[in-house]
Amino acid sequence: MTSPGTRADAEAEDLDVEEALALVKENPGPAHRGPVHPDRGGHGTPAPHHPADAHHRATPWPEARATAERAARAAARAARRTPVAVPLDAALGLTLAAPLAALTDLPSFDTSAMDGWALAGPGPWEVRDEGVLAGHAEPAPLTDGEAVRIATGARIPADTTAVLRTEHGRTDEHGRLHPTREVGHGQDIRPRGQECRSGDQLLPVGTLATPAVLGLAAAAGYDTLTAVPRPRVDVLVLGDELLTEGLPHDGLIRDALGPMLPPWLRALGAEVRAVRRIGDDARALHRAVTASDADLIVTTGGTAAGPVDHVHPTLRRIGAELLVDGVEVRPGHPMLLARLKDDQHLVGLPGNPLAAVSGLLTLAEPLLRTLAARPAPEPYTLPLRDAVQGHPYDTRLVPVVLRDEGAVPLHYNGPAMLRGVAAADALAVVPPGGARSGQEAELLDLPWAAGGIGVCFT
Repeated sequence: MTSPGTRADAEAEDLDVEEALALVKENPGPAHRGPVHPDRGGHGTPAPHHPADAHHRATPWPEARATAERAARAAARAARRTPVAVPLDAALGLTLAAPLAALTDLPSFDTSAMDGWALAGPGPWEVRDEGVLAGHAEPAPLTDGEAVRIATGARIPADTTAVLRTEHGRTDEHGRLHPTREVGHGQDIRPRGQECRSGDQLLPVGTLATPAVLGLAAAAGYDTLTAVPRPRVDVLVLGDELLTEGLPHDGLIRDALGPMLPPWLRALGAEVRAVRRIGDDARALHRAVTASDADLIVTTGGTAAGPVDHVHPTLRRIGAELLVDGVEVRPGHPMLLARLKDDQHLVGLPGNPLAAVSGLLTLAEPLLRTLAARPAPEPYTLPLRDAVQGHPYDTRLVPVVLRDEGAVPLHYNGPAMLRGVAAADALAVVPPGGARSGQEAELLDLPWAAGGIGVCFT
């Protein structure tokens, strides 16, 4: 899951976040992005889209995702956040902001690759009484005709010619060691520097810190990694009708987004700093938005034009720039993306749970991924096992499970339903008009279903 940087001769000094982001392998994502024109900040915004239905003036789905990426690149340039030194146990999922160079030879001394005997010269061999274990001081050199018991990973005595595996040797009545098969010179010895030499570049800028990367860094002598800091996110949960515990009653419903959004955002690489419940209070929403210094504010609900939908009025009041105001996607049409400051954005998610998931994957995922300098996932398609009904002019995102090189659409895919996505591996991107059985569909993996770094929610 690593993505090599494009600078072949990356220097060992730390880069700033913008430079690290620029070195991540470019992946343009879906190829069907529309034309753009420059806005006041020099960043592209989608060209106007005018479907036949005049009342429907939202941004096409691919353009909305592209806009979120561009907004994040502009924010990274404006913020000029410096890389951070992160302990290995906290670096999972971060992106390297400096090349990982070996601090020592690996291995740093000749070691035994197997349990057995270290040998010197031709056999049979006299066996020393004391063996050699891993982690102990350098053993005494061997002389020709001598052998010593040795454990895997132990330092090879000087003048050793080979290691004889335990299962390939026997001792006679005099205690001398004999091979049961031919022994080659250097057999089962890991020579110093076999994997790398001190100073070798092991991984470039832009590499994602997977568990294997953390292991390699530790083996190479690192206690910390220089990484792009996680984007900071504040979550504001809106709605007077939401309960935080117990059964729904008297017109009140349980809040599904408060428990769902923080771990999902963390899976997208964010540091979730706060989850605040605002209710339907315009003043409280204004105070919370203007007081936040997060890189991204995520709101839930209140993005339409009803009597208690306060997101749009709040954005107008503070002079925010709407980059995306509605998206041609179902569910999730009334989502929005606003630039509050040069280095701060707000993603407004619809209040319906599956519609909010759609907003996460459409706007929050590309924005957070770009801010974190994570490599973009490679687009892929699979055939749909069943036909999927489409919307006349909007993209649909439909939960699917992956089975035998195909995608099986799931039921319970209405805007307010989480039953389908809770069982899903991905969301299928269904074009306007629908898709027939067997038709290839683009898939958006869910973080925990991809089997990769996204399973980390901490």
